[in-house]
Amino acid sequence: MKKLSFSAILAAYIFMIFVFSCGAPSERLMVQPAAIGGAEPVGMETCASCHEDEVKNFKYTAHARVFIAEDDREILGCEACHGAGSLHLEVGGGKGQFIINPKKDPEACYQCHLEIKAAFNLQYHHPVRERRVNCTNCHDPHGEDIYKAKGMRMGRENEVCMQCHREQSSPRVFEHEALRDGCTFCHRPHGSINDKMLVENDNNLCLKCHAQIAMPGSVTIGDFSHTTRLAEGRCWSAGCHTAVHGSNINPHLRY
Repeated sequence: MKKLSFSAILAAYIFMIFVFSCGAPSERLMVQPAAIGGAEPVGMETCASCHEDEVKNFKYTAHARVFIAEDDREILGCEACHGAGSLHLEVGGGKGQFIINPKKDPEACYQCHLEIKAAFNLQYHHPVRERRVNCTNCHDPHGEDIYKAKGMRMGRENEVCMQCHREQSSPRVFEHEALRDGCTFCHRPHGSINDKMLVENDNNLCLKCHAQIAMPGSVTIGDFSHTTRLAEGRCWSAGCHTAVHGSNINPHLRY
């Protein structure tokens, strides 16, 4: 069998992201709904008899709009992700009792989020595949983000990253303003072909914000000529701006 080149794999991955991201939510592809053999749907209101807070908050989320048609039945809400709940109800509930827990198995999330599963298979990724973290460490499937202002949502996204990456997010004397745009401005949180899960692995990442002025025989960024320095490597790894998340000693982001 002929092996695919790296460029062919990358092109296929980008195409898949384009296809799934451009479809309307009602047309999003699902591999198959969460299934528990022999169980029947009981409805979200039945789930609320034990899980009142989760059901109350869930109604304000994008997940609450999940609709699955199967065998002329409608499976909505909780059971779209956790599986039909009749057997779980019969045994009186309990963790792991005839119910699917996405916290323990990301496959439940992958049924809808196929592009995220593909990202976790890239070279650099958060270790979900290795079972060192799970989707719910970063995402609250029962959260209320759907009605929150965009700026507030971005702030919470940074807080999620801060749970593990405290050193990168701690306050600095000399701030890197890019952090105000959120971690995902520079990093792909699920996976990337670039080290550190960067969006790009060259100087173009920095030049998105730091406009350059090209003059005959010279390239000026800010107030300094970078004509020779751009050829030395990436801004953060060529010995120049090594403190990319901010510095306590140098306004040019150096340690």
